[in-house]
Amino acid sequence: MKNKPFRLLRRRGGTKGLPRRPTKSLDEIRHALSGPIASVSTPFTKDGRIDFRGLEKFVDFVIAGGSRTVLLTYGDSLYSLLTDDEVAEVTRFVVKHTAGRAMVVAADRIWWTGKTVEFAEYCRGVGADMLMVLPPDWCQSCTVDMLVEHYRQAAQRIPVMFVTNFLLKWPLARSLELLRRLRDEVPGVMAVKDDVCGELGRHLGLEMHERLAVFASGTKQIILNNVPFGCDGYLSSFIYIKPEIAHAFWRAVKARNDVAIRKIITEVDIPFWDFMVSLPGSFDSVVHGIMEAKGLAQRWRRSPYHSLTDQEMSRVSAFLKSKAWL
Repeated sequence: MKNKPFRLLRRRGGTKGLPRRPTKSLDEIRHALSGPIASVSTPFTKDGRIDFRGLEKFVDFVIAGGSRTVLLTYGDSLYSLLTDDEVAEVTRFVVKHTAGRAMVVAADRIWWTGKTVEFAEYCRGVGADMLMVLPPDWCQSCTVDMLVEHYRQAAQRIPVMFVTNFLLKWPLARSLELLRRLRDEVPGVMAVKDDVCGELGRHLGLEMHERLAVFASGTKQIILNNVPFGCDGYLSSFIYIKPEIAHAFWRAVKARNDVAIRKIITEVDIPFWDFMVSLPGSFDSVVHGIMEAKGLAQRWRRSPYHSLTDQEMSRVSAFLKSKAWL
């Protein structure tokens, strides 16, 4: 049951000029995931086409802003609105345009094991450094044994990043059983993106950080839970808005400067996220609006997702100007 589109993309020149990169060491991966990390928000034109020129500008901006990794994700990269072929094409494009300036983490699309394996081979072929694997688990259909095998097969093709998002509905004990087995049995799993944080994040740092690179996702208040226990970096929205803020926060965290941390959270992060969820379409519609306001790409998303109106865009611009971020 091979997925022909991945092979067709390869034959159409998908790997041209993109020799396979040597596998990075854990230290190299940890370094690439330290500090603020940028997640790619796939831009679109008004008629629904992928805006590859906007994607170029976005990648250039976040690398110039100091993100050592360009991260593709099922959520932020809007894989819910892309076809399988488009996921493969965006992956190839991002790798080629990044051109070794940062580590590139590809992402799958909640596929079954066979398709994930083929996509892992495709990602390695086009030169991605790592693949974030998000397995299907509808109605908690997966067992720990089956998931260990799922990750093992993908990790035999390319280094793998585990993402904790699907563990939100799992009991802590079962989540830790899976993570411990991956740590001990699947050496190709080399990093974790933690979307859960809290108690799971603390266990990740205490038990896994020596063997896996770990970084956290969420508001600055949330990721602080992970830092004392072992956390290399964090997913940042400010890296494509005002990179100086993203780096200032991480410097304060590393220096344990509580006064500076509180100031950034109180004066910057809380007002920012309050605004982000205040408009229709929630934070991702505003992310795309910010991309347009910053001159990186257009505001549009494919239907049925909401795209900001002109009036809503005026509110975005006014908010950014009020903070001197535009």
